Amino acid sequence: MFQNQKELTGKKSSKKVVVGYDLGSDFAQISYCGLGEEPETVSAVAGTEQYNIPAVLCKRSGVGQWYYGKEALKYAKEGEGTLVEKLLDLAERGEEVIVEGEAFDPAALLTLFVKRSLALLNIRISGARIEAFMFTVEQLTPRIVDVLGKVAAGLKLEASYICFQSHRESFYAYMLHQDRELWKEDVLIFEYNKSLKGLCLECNNKTQPKVVFIEQLDYPMMERRVWKEEESEKKRQMEELDQLFFGIAQDVLKEKNISTIFLLGDGFKEEWAKESLKLLCRNRRVFQGNNLYSKGACYGMTERLEPGPLWKEYVYLGSDKLKSNIGMKALRRGEDSYYAILDAGANWYEASTEFDVILESGNELELLITPLTGGNVISRILTLEGLPERQMRTTRLNVRIEMTAVDQAAITIEDMGFGELVPSSGKAWTQMVQV
Repeated sequence: MFQNQKELTGKKSSKKVVVGYDLGSDFAQISYCGLGEEPETVSAVAGTEQYNIPAVLCKRSGVGQWYYGKEALKYAKEGEGTLVEKLLDLAERGEEVIVEGEAFDPAALLTLFVKRSLALLNIRISGARIEAFMFTVEQLTPRIVDVLGKVAAGLKLEASYICFQSHRESFYAYMLHQDRELWKEDVLIFEYNKSLKGLCLECNNKTQPKVVFIEQLDYPMMERRVWKEEESEKKRQMEELDQLFFGIAQDVLKEKNISTIFLLGDGFKEEWAKESLKLLCRNRRVFQGNNLYSKGACYGMTERLEPGPLWKEYVYLGSDKLKSNIGMKALRRGEDSYYAILDAGANWYEASTEFDVILESGNELELLITPLTGGNVISRILTLEGLPERQMRTTRLNVRIEMTAVDQAAITIEDMGFGELVPSSGKAWTQMVQV
């Protein structure tokens, strides 16, 4: 198991902490830690290891009172209010939510849920201690990034840093903080909630820096079962599911060299995977739990604040990451050198920079794109049409680069002239460049 709850002392420390908030369609989870410490996960029910907080709200009938989580489910079941589910999905779609004839902004409802759920954390630590806050979600689409930005603004957190990362990056961050023996080969997650999916982490140790990839495996045929009440029927169902999972696991283990397996999700709570577990545990380490992503969010945030040696040695290239280093040739102290602009491994939606360059001559700038996934260095020539002809090294350019997608950058270049000697032409150029 990878939960590690510590006994509460009733005393609140003033030490700064980071928070990892796992936000899903059905559940949320909260972990926290100090820098250099192991994360702890907040229980939704005091004294238990029930970490999942149902991601629902319930508006009490006839009044403007809202409940969240298990309390919301209770009031809705008793017929005392209207239940609003799938808050993250609703916010991503952006459609108004109608409750008792009144329209509500779905992003505002999601913010309300997150704010209420954080009361569980406030029992342990004060909001003033939160230095950094990391949201982790299954996939970081541009729309989800926009939604999380609205939620973060609505929470009015005192944290200095608020960041987002995908479940895959949380998996990567979690593994980098485990014993190296656990990830000497590939690492596999089987996550079983409504249906089964897998994530397989692989390292390419031949590149510099070393590159980590995470492949997603989907198994929609293995849906979550509703067990029959009759004991013999339930037993038959369990054996059938065990056999199906055994076949899936066998196929994966034939293709990949797996050293460690994590079993996540409520679907693994029932003891049905008897033969499958025997197969998985053969010459491998197997762990079961469900708070890996929220802990990984904590680790990812601490690495952003104080990067460790492994964080510098390895780079994760996920679907939302830059796959190439972007730079340019520069003359420094009379010698040719490379000027790094954006590094592979950065989240595309956070990747932007601004700098000045002195143009040697002519009206062109050259960008160098170096893929970490293999292949040759690519040259991108930016032509500045209409730039006045000047003597060598008398044109200063301001360059602003912002990623608009994982493989596309918007580059704006402005002619700054050269102080009082050479006035600016006032010209600017914007180009879209594939990276």
